[in-house]
Amino acid sequence: MAQAQGRIRGDLPTVVRKFSPMAAAQPPTVLSGAVPQVAVPVAARSVRLSAAPVSTIPQALGGGAKAFATPTAAGLAMGVALMSRRAARAQCKRGGLKAAAVEATETKTKEEDDRPVFPFSAIVGQGEMKLALILNVIDPKIGGVMIMGDRGTGKTTTIRALVDLLPEIECVAEDPYNSSPTEFEVMSDEVRARLAKKEELKVTGKKVPMVDLPLGATEDRVCGTIDIEKALTQGKKAFEPGLLAKANRGILYVDEVNLLDDHLVDVLLDSAAGGWNTVEREGISIRHPAKFILVGSGNPEEGELRPQLLDRFGMHAMIRTERDPELRVQIVESCQNYADSPKDFRTQYEGNNKELADQIIAAMNRLKDVTVPSELKLKISEVCSELNVDGLRGDIVTNRAARAYAAFDGRTTVTEEDIKKVITLCLRHRLRKDVLDSMDGGDKVSKVFETVFDD
Repeated sequence: MAQAQGRIRGDLPTVVRKFSPMAAAQPPTVLSGAVPQVAVPVAARSVRLSAAPVSTIPQALGGGAKAFATPTAAGLAMGVALMSRRAARAQCKRGGLKAAAVEATETKTKEEDDRPVFPFSAIVGQGEMKLALILNVIDPKIGGVMIMGDRGTGKTTTIRALVDLLPEIECVAEDPYNSSPTEFEVMSDEVRARLAKKEELKVTGKKVPMVDLPLGATEDRVCGTIDIEKALTQGKKAFEPGLLAKANRGILYVDEVNLLDDHLVDVLLDSAAGGWNTVEREGISIRHPAKFILVGSGNPEEGELRPQLLDRFGMHAMIRTERDPELRVQIVESCQNYADSPKDFRTQYEGNNKELADQIIAAMNRLKDVTVPSELKLKISEVCSELNVDGLRGDIVTNRAARAYAAFDGRTTVTEEDIKKVITLCLRHRLRKDVLDSMDGGDKVSKVFETVFDD
């Protein structure tokens, strides 16, 4: 009669059956007697199988299935138990590593949030760039800003400093899209469904998000894709949000945007204009709010954006290196003082930053009451017509920017001076290129403005 011997090599159980020549031709014999005493670990515990009939092994393993009729089945049961324990240990190890990684990421994010930022009010010069950024914060529907200029002129520093000015926003807790608990247009479909069921939403405060988009980012990373981990471990289709979801209700910054793939720039501009991102991936159809201020920067020496993409940016700021020696010395001293003691340097500008932040918040609240007189609207459209600007984006953005400037200045009626301050920012990048024309686009806009408004 065949005998079962359980041998374990490493962690893999192997059942060895020895047959005599006569027994090989006979059918397997059912074991009804006793089996050797074997300790079988099951998950986190060990079950000792004492001298008991084989038919009791399934109950000892917690299965409750049919009795094992052969030694092979008994050995396989013990092997499965041992492999289950090994898998459980591996799962615990993976879980521990994942938890440690998440904890490290959260710690790193907290450290980055606590890192001092250069004060916005301490930035010397670059008034055109600062004005364009402030107006976009007051009215995000302006459509973002494209900043072109020399390298080393503080583009990234200025953008990060602006985010530091803004107040915290209320978000639904554990929502990957920074959904607002009250504003319907920046609320995800999941949160809307929960509100329809009259569920209580847990609300938390969060800093205005600023997301950096690296040049090497793929479309899946930007828009979002299927969650591979859940698909493999749970067999479920799940959506993994991308950078557009993270940037909702915040600022999306693309450095060297003129070097980014055109189709990615188009995706960003479509989402920024529409306020929603739709993803179709591997049988998943998801849409989520993606309402953000798109800020791009670049060096014109490295190439220009295509005109149809450049036209999608609401404003265009040109920044140049300061030529005044006194201002250059002031900038160098500020950078040195900040590098020596960031917290002390920030303390010096706390009052100015607070005053500017209050002014921006007041302008955001005042914006809905600001009006543009009809005669000024007509002259704005006349300027756009004289400059042969394609489409109506120029007209719309100039009106919005003028309203934001008036609100920032504490008024509810737009004046000619408000339009003069913003019209160059809104139209210079919408002019048709003429290789024979040596005049700068901004100068051409200013010249036509003076002609139309002086009539």
